[in-house]
Amino acid sequence: MLELHWGMPVILYLFLAGLGAGALTVSGSVLLRGGGGWFAGQHFRIARHGALIAPLPLIVGTGLLILELGTFQAGVEQVDIAKLFRWINLFKIVNLSPMNIGSWVLGLCILFSLAYAWTFLAPTACAQDDRCRVRRAMAWIGIPLGVAVAVYTGILLGAMPARPFWNSQILGMLFLFSALSTGVAGILCLHAFLRHEENDRPGEQAGYILAVSDALLIALELLIIILFIMFAHLTIGDPAHAIAVILPGGELVWWFWIGVVLFGMVVPALVELRHTLPKLLHHRPYRVLRSVEIAIGLLVLAGGFLLRYVIVVAGQITGPVGM
Repeated sequence: MLELHWGMPVILYLFLAGLGAGALTVSGSVLLRGGGGWFAGQHFRIARHGALIAPLPLIVGTGLLILELGTFQAGVEQVDIAKLFRWINLFKIVNLSPMNIGSWVLGLCILFSLAYAWTFLAPTACAQDDRCRVRRAMAWIGIPLGVAVAVYTGILLGAMPARPFWNSQILGMLFLFSALSTGVAGILCLHAFLRHEENDRPGEQAGYILAVSDALLIALELLIIILFIMFAHLTIGDPAHAIAVILPGGELVWWFWIGVVLFGMVVPALVELRHTLPKLLHHRPYRVLRSVEIAIGLLVLAGGFLLRYVIVVAGQITGPVGM
């Protein structure tokens, strides 16, 4: 096995940045989708949870990435303090490199997510309060910013042709839908923690919206994974060899198919469909235990993390190759 130059800090950055970007995107989308009256209140509840979640993972993930930029390679006792600030070099020039564009977009997204979350902080915040116009205007900006950060985490890897496992145009779309799914899962966990009663009617409607959305996103993720594997497997040469690491007999096959696909996607989706289909098809009340909502959210979050883990490790143990 080759040496891994990108380890846990980078993997956590990709996961946390995707989670924060996904929560911001979902929050803005749900807020703009909200109708009037009681229905608007359910959308506002989801949007508020997403807005409050988004900044923290973005900030923590970016902090881990900054610390990974060679700061501690020589040992903690030999750290050069100046290296802590060399990430500023990314902002000294503006060009079309993925790293430079991503740095600017990520920095703007962090600042914007903090401002957007501020509009929801008041205890009396509601769908028609005095900040509603500012909040909706910010949602229009937050959606493309969140999408850009989520896609960027995949493009950052896909822009490396010497790493055949990463060199795929589909990787950006996979990271986007995974970010949206983990964003929904984070909101679902927070929603479940803050529910006052198991028979809370508004909570049921908000939970139903989240569960249906997550099941749809997981289905799209699975489709993209199939396309990712199919295109790589049908390509002659290095990509076909690289993709074998997650196929039967590969080093990461169990992590990918059991950890990511089965427990991170299929099981949560089946549980969500089990609880949402009666309401969707027969208009029956949506009922789900708080513990089940939390378990679903945690499984999806774990699957999102393992997806980044497998992709980052697989790209390094199967390359580089000659250009």
